[in-house]
Amino acid sequence: MILVLGGAGYIGSHAVKILIESGESVVVVDNLETGHLASVNKKAIFYQVDIRDEEALTAVFEAHDIEAILHFSANSLVGESCENPLKYFENNVYGANVLLKVMRDHDVKKIIFSSTAAVYGEPKIVPITEESETLPTNPYGESKLMMEKMFKWSDAAHGIKFVSLRYFNVAGADKSGDIGEAHTVETHLIPLVLQVPLGKREAISIYGDDYPTKDGTCIRDYIHVIDLIHAHLLALNYLRAGNESNIFNLGSGSGFSVKEVIEVAEEVTGKPIKTLIAPRRSGDPSVLIASPEKAKAILKWEPKHTNVREIIEDAWRFHINKPNGY
Repeated sequence: MILVLGGAGYIGSHAVKILIESGESVVVVDNLETGHLASVNKKAIFYQVDIRDEEALTAVFEAHDIEAILHFSANSLVGESCENPLKYFENNVYGANVLLKVMRDHDVKKIIFSSTAAVYGEPKIVPITEESETLPTNPYGESKLMMEKMFKWSDAAHGIKFVSLRYFNVAGADKSGDIGEAHTVETHLIPLVLQVPLGKREAISIYGDDYPTKDGTCIRDYIHVIDLIHAHLLALNYLRAGNESNIFNLGSGSGFSVKEVIEVAEEVTGKPIKTLIAPRRSGDPSVLIASPEKAKAILKWEPKHTNVREIIEDAWRFHINKPNGY
């Protein structure tokens, strides 16, 4: 039995669907703060539980024979983390502390953790490798780095093996168009851009056009959510094979600027997208591009959907199918 924490969220719901299609039995825990019950595959067992609730989480562990955990349950908005850092340490870090206690007490030894490129901060060298310095520029990245360290020391003390997957910019949606990215407060670039042709907003704000990049806008490495989840399945098999804990970057290895993403979205939707230039946001690095070579070499991961046009086409299909989300 695989336990998926945050399985009603954008990435978690895709993980649940693909795990079930791969023949796994899945239990989902989500407090539905930002997740959507309608996105959870009906073949999964669902519990509305907050991982900070030790008693409720313990009951889930006692009801099921859990082999491994996929952990997507965290607050993840960079801007909000700067405004309300204690929320991020209370939910992300304290939540991980409760989880690790329950794992220790129930002898669950495998966890795959949803980490982030935000642990690196403003990189000195691009592309970013797993050996790059970790100096987060926001509390969200700091909380994820703290969680990684908690896993490391729990491995040393209790033999809990982990794989930490440091995501770059996850985007796209399942090819069916049935599940995708639908946040109550949207902050991610591609769904925000697509709100303009959907008629949900008049224009898209570009936060800073004076970065030291080719067109002055931030450059990011976009990874298709389906490729991302396949990396989780490979990480699960990696732990099942008895390997040691490890950390991997997940990205395409190439970058696209904000303006380039908007141009491709105009081509995909066939509609003009009005832009507004706004001040830079606190904690936004100018360039974030992954080196995915370690994941390719060790996990044998080969992302298949690296074209930003395909990523936007899949996201657009979901938004056309569910213009008001779930």
